[in-house]
Amino acid sequence: MARGFAPAKINLTLHVTGQRDDGYHLLDSLVVFAGVGDRIGAVASNSLGLSVTGPRAAGVPTDMSNLVLKAAGLFGGRTARLTLDKHLPTASGIGGGSADAAAALRVLADLYNCDMPPVSDILGLGADVPVCLSGTPARMAGIGEVLTPVEQVPDFWMVLVNPGFAVPTPAVFKALRSRCNPPMPATLPRFDGIAGFADWLAGQRNDLQSPAAALQPAIADVLDVIAVTKGCLLSRMSGSGATCFGVFGDETSATNAAAQIGAIRPDWWTVSAPRLS
Repeated sequence: MARGFAPAKINLTLHVTGQRDDGYHLLDSLVVFAGVGDRIGAVASNSLGLSVTGPRAAGVPTDMSNLVLKAAGLFGGRTARLTLDKHLPTASGIGGGSADAAAALRVLADLYNCDMPPVSDILGLGADVPVCLSGTPARMAGIGEVLTPVEQVPDFWMVLVNPGFAVPTPAVFKALRSRCNPPMPATLPRFDGIAGFADWLAGQRNDLQSPAAALQPAIADVLDVIAVTKGCLLSRMSGSGATCFGVFGDETSATNAAAQIGAIRPDWWTVSAPRLS
């Protein structure tokens, strides 16, 4: 049996810099991964199938609409029985489905002892799948296919909060007023520590945050609740939402903040996690 981890993808920044003639949006995003996520397992079988377990299993499809099975379909007819242990909220801006697909690709390549499918096929699964496949801090550009490793991101902790509803990505992009916005600086600076890094992040953007909050005003409430917790250096939405995150300098501050938010809003999904190196 082969196993793999599918960590949550966090867009620390997300600048929408243009739109191609085919409708795809051009992005410039600084992406990191958190030490919380789903898990994928696979065993050789004479048929292809998927079962879903875990606290977030309800409503997750087990047919070919699931990206895990779509990823498996890229291996030229090879079959396996896959298990998805679901812990991340679905359709939440932290790459749950894309992370699952990326983990499935790694697990199946290991199980079959074969090469990965072509990059063009992987990108066809979704714009976030290539960066999730890398699993390390990266600058993601183009429509998700241009990845540049970023080594200067300091260690830090995060608090992730999802209010329990999905924000449809197409609706968020439709509500975006400007599709041609400035990118991040051509060369990212180096940072002495998390305080300077958080200050720099504060000068960057998630261009989808305002349109998402216009569609779901509760996102602004989530951001405010995170921002006032002790030790929070920055609060922002990830991806197209609705998951938001807070940046913290140490484990204790993040753990205490998550506990505080969980006590105030037990109906929200709230976790603390380190940035994965």
